[in-house]
Amino acid sequence: MASRATTEYEPLKDPSRIHQPLDIVIVGGSLGGLCTALALKSLPQRHRITILERNPTPLLHNQGAGIVAGGDTLNFFKRYDRCDRPLAVSSQRRQYLNKDGNIVHKEDMVQNMTSWDLVYYMLRANVDYVESAYCQVPPRQPDEAEVQHLHGHKVTALEENHEKLCVMYTTKDGKEGEMKADLVIGADGPSSTVRSLLQPDVQRTYAGYVALRGTVREDEVSPKTLEAFKDRFTFFHAKGIQILAYLIPGENGTLEPGQRLINFVYYTNFPSESLDEPSQDLAELMTDVEGVRHRITMPPGKTDPKAWEKQRVIASERLPPQFAEIVRLTKKPFVQAVTDVISPTNEFFNGRVILLGDALAGFRPHTVASTSQAAFDAMILADFLRGDIDCKEWRKQTMGYARTIQKRGVDMGERSQHQDLPLEEHIHDRNLASRPREKEIWSDWAIADVL
Repeated sequence: MASRATTEYEPLKDPSRIHQPLDIVIVGGSLGGLCTALALKSLPQRHRITILERNPTPLLHNQGAGIVAGGDTLNFFKRYDRCDRPLAVSSQRRQYLNKDGNIVHKEDMVQNMTSWDLVYYMLRANVDYVESAYCQVPPRQPDEAEVQHLHGHKVTALEENHEKLCVMYTTKDGKEGEMKADLVIGADGPSSTVRSLLQPDVQRTYAGYVALRGTVREDEVSPKTLEAFKDRFTFFHAKGIQILAYLIPGENGTLEPGQRLINFVYYTNFPSESLDEPSQDLAELMTDVEGVRHRITMPPGKTDPKAWEKQRVIASERLPPQFAEIVRLTKKPFVQAVTDVISPTNEFFNGRVILLGDALAGFRPHTVASTSQAAFDAMILADFLRGDIDCKEWRKQTMGYARTIQKRGVDMGERSQHQDLPLEEHIHDRNLASRPREKEIWSDWAIADVL
C-alpha cells in the first residue's frame, strides 16, 4: 500500500540534510537505475545506495537492442565512466531510400550508435565492479559510496515510518523483507512498480503498432546492403510503415569493422483495441514458440518461426531490398508493442519518492531519447543533491523534458503510422527529434504547474 505523505517534512529540501549521507533505495537495475546509482555514488556525501532489481538473476539478459547515444548519454559517460573504452559507432550521414532502394534524400549529420548490452556492462563495471568481456573494471576509488545490488527483490509497498520511508519487498525465494530509506527512486521502466503503487490509474496504453527489431552481422549481408548502412543512418517510409537501421557494436561490444551489427527497427501497424484483448494478428505475433502469449515484449529468440516467416514475406513485398534483406537474415528477432505512459508528477511523499526515466515517461522509440532521458535525469538529480540547483529547477527540467518529448513521440508515431504524409514531413519530424536538449525551450503547458 502506498499513499501520499501526510507530514510536511521534506528532507531533500532541507538545507541541513542535503549535505548529509542519505539512505537511498533505487528500484530498478536496468539502465535508468544504474545511471542513477553511478551518478549518486560519486557525490561527496557518500550516500548509502541500494539497488532493488526484480529480475531473479544477477545479470539482466541481453535485450539485443541498438541505442542512439544522444548528447546526454555521451555527456553522462564523459562525466562518470572510468572503463576507458569507446562507447559507440559513429554514423556520418542520414539518408532516406525509396521502395527501389535508391537514395532520395541525404544530409550530413554525425550521430553515435551503441548497444543496450555494452551500455549495461559498462555501467555495471562502474557501479558495482562486475567483470565481463565488454570492458575492464576500473579501480575502486577511496572516497566513493558503496552500492549494494540486490537481484530477485520485487517491491510490494511503500509506507511512511516517521522521518523515513519503509520499502517492503519479496525475494525470488518468497521471503518478505523491508528496508528504511530517506529517498526512494523509481527507475523501474515504463511498467514501473513504484508508479503503479503510487498511481494505479496510470497505465501503459497501446498505440496500435509494434516495433519489429533485430540485428545481423555486417559481414553476413550483400555488398549493396552493407553500403546502405555502413557509416549511415538509413530510413524508409511508406503508409503505415517506418523502418530504420544503423551499425552498432558487435559481440562483447567490439567495434571492429566486419564484426559490428546492423540493427533495425521496423514499425508496422497491428490494429487492436488493447493489449489485454489483442486482435488475432497481434496475438499470433506475440505468442512465442512455446505457446506463451506476451503482452508487450517478445524476447529475442522466442518468436514463433511461423509468425516470423509471415513478417519476412511481408518485408520482401513492402520494403526496399536492403531493408528486406536484413529482416530476412536476422536470427533472433524480437517484438515490442509501442505504448504510451506518463506520470502527472515525478515526486511523492513530499519529495521522498521520485520517478525518473521510463518510469516517469515512457517515450515512443521514434524519439531515440529513452536512454538520454535516463542519463539526464540521473545527472540533474546528482546536481540537485550536490546543491548546484534548487528543487524548483530540478522539477522544471525533468518534467519539462518528460512532457515535451513524450508528446513529441506520440505526434511522430501518429504521423508516421496513421497518416499518409510526404517524405519531407517525416524528415522534419526526425530532425526535430535530433535537436539537442540544451536547445529546447519548455513550453508553458509543460512546466506551468511545477514552477
